Amino acid sequence: MSRRRDVAVNKKLGLTALGAAMAIGLTACGGEGAGAASGEAPAATAAPEELTIGVSMPTQTSERWIADGNAVKSQLEEAGYKVELQYANDDIPTQGQQIDQMLTQGADLLIVAAIDGTALSSQLQAAADANVKVISYDRLIRETENVDFYVSFDNFKVGVAQGTALLTGLGVLNADGSAGTATGPFNVELFAGSLDDNNAGFFFDGAMSVLQPKIDDGTLVVKSGQTSIEQAATLRWAQETAQKRMEDLLTGSYADGSKVQGVLSPYDGISRGIITALQGNGYTTPLPVVTGQDAEIASVKLINDGVQSSTIFKDTRELAAQAVTAAEAFLEGTEPEANDTETYDNGVKVVPSYLLPVETVYKADIQSKLIDSGYWTADEVAKGQSD
Repeated sequence: MSRRRDVAVNKKLGLTALGAAMAIGLTACGGEGAGAASGEAPAATAAPEELTIGVSMPTQTSERWIADGNAVKSQLEEAGYKVELQYANDDIPTQGQQIDQMLTQGADLLIVAAIDGTALSSQLQAAADANVKVISYDRLIRETENVDFYVSFDNFKVGVAQGTALLTGLGVLNADGSAGTATGPFNVELFAGSLDDNNAGFFFDGAMSVLQPKIDDGTLVVKSGQTSIEQAATLRWAQETAQKRMEDLLTGSYADGSKVQGVLSPYDGISRGIITALQGNGYTTPLPVVTGQDAEIASVKLINDGVQSSTIFKDTRELAAQAVTAAEAFLEGTEPEANDTETYDNGVKVVPSYLLPVETVYKADIQSKLIDSGYWTADEVAKGQSD
């Protein structure tokens, strides 16, 4: 089954039974939306069906966020909760209005993947005033004390994996991490995510921890000279923005006939923009090494076809499961388990976090890591689109 139909993971099989047990054995006190409506926290004795969880996702332009929203909603509903899921189409005021509405309608808890991690202060203050807990989902909400928990992947390690994948694709490293036979110099260019997304810095810093030593010793050459995150950033992670920047780099820094041999890309949509620019400027298969992230189906097909080099697989089913676990803990009157209480300082406080591992996917890994796990089917990979 595809991931859109198979959103539950094995470790969450007990959620439905738990929800049923709570519905039968516990007495609800305070009706739907009691927490937000009355200014009191939802009672720990309230059954799941008495509680509403607001889920705010940033956009439907990325299949990754559609999958996240569906997975969170499905797993919460399996646990018995009512769910209000909204997408903000990458518009910051829209997301703020949607969260305001969730609170007005009596949401008992919020799960928020922010467009801009600094733009929701008034909404989160309103949530705090109503004793509504806020779980920051994958993108850290910044500059506020009113965020209670963070669920994500180890984002610095995502960057390390991307940098390592670039070196592996160039032959500087072997797949097992040992030194490869290629010594360069290789012309490479660097892309980063959107500066208003806290994750972009972790991805870039992680990648540069691997790449900077190779830049310093001359193995890698950034011919454009654009090596800072501000220079490499891609607003809203937009594919078209990345394509335009790559085109500008090729017509500028490579107008002398030299060739780019590798591109660090932090996200599959950006990767596809880069690849389109390369193909439009006469590059043919095998293309330069291009990394990625999120195992989006269009990019998985490109990897399978030998066009894109790699992607970082972050299993959104697992992330959704962890968000549900954290939500249940809060709504039962306890604290969720954190496995990181030091890394994610949002500018006001260190937010307790639960971080999940990631995997690098090359062509040889598609079957074992994506198809066998049920994330994508073989037919979806062949077509480059989900069923």
